[in-house]
Amino acid sequence: MSTSNKETTKAPKAPIINCHTHIFTGDHVPPWLAKTFAPWPIYFLLPLSGIVQLFRWYYNGPYRWQFMPWYKKIARILNSWKAFSARYFITLALKWITGIFLTIHAVFIINHWFSYFLKNGNAGWIKKMDSLENWLRSKHLLLSIPGLTGQILLVLAVLLFIPSGRNLIFFVLNKIWGLLSRLPGKQSKELAIRYLSIGRHAFHKKQSKTFSMLKNQYPGQTGFVVLPMDMEYMKAGKPKKKARYRQQMVELASVRRTNPTTCYPFVFADPRRFVSPEKEINYQPGDKIYFDYDFTPEGNQNKIVLRDCFIKDLVEKHHFSGFKIYPALGYYAFDEKLLPLWKYAADNGLPVLTHCIRGTIYYRGWKKPEWYEHPVFEEFAGRNAAGEMQFRPLILPERKNVNYSVNFTHPMNYLCLLEEPLLRKIIGRSTDQRLQSLFGYRDMDTPLSSDLRHLKICIGHFGGDDEWKNFLEKDRDNYSSKLNEFPESGLDFLMMQTTSHRALKRNKSGKEPTGTRSSAA
Repeated sequence: MSTSNKETTKAPKAPIINCHTHIFTGDHVPPWLAKTFAPWPIYFLLPLSGIVQLFRWYYNGPYRWQFMPWYKKIARILNSWKAFSARYFITLALKWITGIFLTIHAVFIINHWFSYFLKNGNAGWIKKMDSLENWLRSKHLLLSIPGLTGQILLVLAVLLFIPSGRNLIFFVLNKIWGLLSRLPGKQSKELAIRYLSIGRHAFHKKQSKTFSMLKNQYPGQTGFVVLPMDMEYMKAGKPKKKARYRQQMVELASVRRTNPTTCYPFVFADPRRFVSPEKEINYQPGDKIYFDYDFTPEGNQNKIVLRDCFIKDLVEKHHFSGFKIYPALGYYAFDEKLLPLWKYAADNGLPVLTHCIRGTIYYRGWKKPEWYEHPVFEEFAGRNAAGEMQFRPLILPERKNVNYSVNFTHPMNYLCLLEEPLLRKIIGRSTDQRLQSLFGYRDMDTPLSSDLRHLKICIGHFGGDDEWKNFLEKDRDNYSSKLNEFPESGLDFLMMQTTSHRALKRNKSGKEPTGTRSSAA
């Protein structure tokens, strides 16, 4: 039968889901984000709050001037002047001389500013600068710029409008203080980009405004997984009082209520909040306890039941869709305070999205003594007198914040949640008897009656440039290739370690291994 006259209907396409979006504002970010990037006290001169305020002022003021008739009239006059000055040598010479004159003043102004803060500069260059300034003043070749405001305006004019003057200022700063040799580099550029990105895209005061603008950039009915941040424990200063973590979550719940079919927020979880109320940072009288739970037997598993608490309201009342963590802020995903929450997430099919690559957001405080060894993983430490293999905690020697933050975010850490022997090791060391009862812990040799193998973990940014470089460098590793050989089963890390231990026992050459092990045995 002919089907040429039949009407064919296509099934409507499913809406897009953007599973990684942020709508928190610049007020939710601590002010001293430049800490550990810029030397002390330079980072105090770069408060993120000031950057955000500058962008707010710009986009609510000067940015709109370009659309005004008076601005267009001035722009036309300036354009005519530029065209005229470019035709004649005398005007070009005057422009060049004026630029040099202003630049010299700007250099000496900046010299006076920074000499109060940077005391370890090059004394020889400082003397040369002082001598040159005194000589020029004796010849009446320098003007006196009155007031701090006038000095700031002059320096900004040089930096923004005189490229040769800007280069000279940077050259002098580098010679006197070696400042530029300390600031540039990949990390500093990433920080600058992050500052500008937050200033440009997070200058709105309300998350609802950012979410509204985000929706307008996508087709209708697009859904968004919204991931908040709790940066109050990262030792980079405190956000504004009206923009603390709990207020951020309450406001996000409001965005969810007004956008029930497109907004899917996650709860940000930091184990340092899982404490008694008086110890929680920025806790206010009248606030609900952050997290509390009971558990009941259900089959051969224990099931979490949340008591009246802040997280219960977000998940069960406001219908938040999952949990977000950012271990680079100074904790492991398998922190024992988080384990009851992960049990609740696993029992209810709620996903956990985690950050896992090196970035510009990480803990800014001093490295704690216990962070020099991994809490679970071990490395080979030789044999004892009886010939038995000995193991010790895996050493984590990194000292810089940006480097040791990767110890918290490394994807291997999630084996400590998903592999029962490793989870048993963590729970067995805990002094929290309720936690041990929840997971049915008896002893180190007996499997837990409840575990987290059904926990849904989404490793955000996995496959970043660092990870791709590592993968390509290790393509000679035969075990890594098994991911392609057996895509349905993937890699069995515990079996890999067990196999290496068996091979060691068969090794009669006396050569000792240098690798690590992740098994609890």
